Amino acid sequence: MPELGVNIDHVATIRQARKTYEPDPVAAAVLAELGGADTITVHLREDMRHIQTRDVRVLRETVHIKLNLELSVAPEIVELACQVKPDQATLVPERREEVTTEGGLDVVSHEAAVARAMEKLQKAGIPVSLFLDPDSRQLEAAKRLGSEAVELHTGQYALTKGAAQHEELVKLTNAGALIRSLGMALHAGHGLNYYNVKPVAAIDGMHELNIGHSIVARAVFVGLERAVREMKQLIG
Repeated sequence: MPELGVNIDHVATIRQARKTYEPDPVAAAVLAELGGADTITVHLREDMRHIQTRDVRVLRETVHIKLNLELSVAPEIVELACQVKPDQATLVPERREEVTTEGGLDVVSHEAAVARAMEKLQKAGIPVSLFLDPDSRQLEAAKRLGSEAVELHTGQYALTKGAAQHEELVKLTNAGALIRSLGMALHAGHGLNYYNVKPVAAIDGMHELNIGHSIVARAVFVGLERAVREMKQLIG
């Protein structure tokens, strides 16, 4: 059964819409943990559009389960991560104009920058996961750089239906087998929801799924603790 990482960025997005103090993502983390989450995931973007530095620091002091910090390779963000010491750092691509992360990190084209960030994080004792498309060149580069895990970008799978979705699932399955054969842990996330998550959760060796938007969206109607519990049951 894969572990469930609950991304609480969208709780902070609601707060930042009014530039106020509520809803507090720290409180969301407590409810997610009560609902059975195995990991709390937050993405500290350079433009601080949702999660703030304060959130990361307080979460580090209050989260009792694994804390996964998503971040770019920007030196100032990497430095903050080294100070906070999350249980895992997931390096992701980041563009200011995107609404959400639109694809995997291009390790092949930016190997030197990724290597610098990874070295700094790992020297601080923080295991690193890379958020990548199901592309063998990228996965092999992750192994070459010494990544402990790879989180497969499931966005294309989530956007398709029918035969096209099955093709994307095959790509994810094959990529997952390669990741495990290379000795890295297999994670996945992006666009997963209550309708499409089960086939991805069933991929052999799937260790962790990171899901945010669909859980927070359902929480609007049923509450966060129940929304997390329902997702946990689905992936099991």
